[in-house]
Amino acid sequence: MRNRLTPYRTNLYGFSRSGVAIIVTQAERRRQIETAAYAVLEAVGYGPASMLVIAKAAKSSNETLYKWYANKQGLFCALVEANAQQSRHLLETALLSENDAVETLRKLGPILLTMVTGERAIALNRAAASDVKDTATLGPAIARAGRDTIAPLLGAVISRAIAAGALISANPVEAGEVYISLLIGDLQIRRVIGVLPVLSPEAVAQRAARAHSQFIRLYGTPIKDKTA
Repeated sequence: MRNRLTPYRTNLYGFSRSGVAIIVTQAERRRQIETAAYAVLEAVGYGPASMLVIAKAAKSSNETLYKWYANKQGLFCALVEANAQQSRHLLETALLSENDAVETLRKLGPILLTMVTGERAIALNRAAASDVKDTATLGPAIARAGRDTIAPLLGAVISRAIAAGALISANPVEAGEVYISLLIGDLQIRRVIGVLPVLSPEAVAQRAARAHSQFIRLYGTPIKDKTA
């Protein structure tokens, strides 16, 4: 019979001050490492944020970080991907199901806006700006794992809405760019330079609702008069 402390592949072990073994899942350990990475990023910036410094902050081993993330760029790509996960999941689920594409866009707005203006996204973007003349690797990593992943999924959802007759015939890539512009505008850059505080849930909801309404006004199919 398997003892409750028998190692599983996804479990890691630590010890409390009293010497009692504590099981920590790999997912929990990753969260700890990624939280430490954000703390180091805000404290010293991207350039000095080495894998060793992050490992020490996370009370982990340097070998573990390299095993899981390969290198620093891989670690920070993982941070971006985790930050974008909810938006990506919503879009991917919509494409695999028969969900109403226009309703998916309505649900996406608050999630995407919260993600790109949240503290973690802002920390990453500030670090990327300071890294341009150093390694110049964080910005491209953010683009690949963030916008370059979300934009094609958004375009595919818009294509489905066009095919269903819910939106007028248009270039889905261009329509997606319009949607993102209406939703985000200059909010993220204003957050990055420190002139705009974190958006309240109410402000996010209002902005997202306005963007969705404006997008439908531009691309929605005309409603036929049933009395005609």
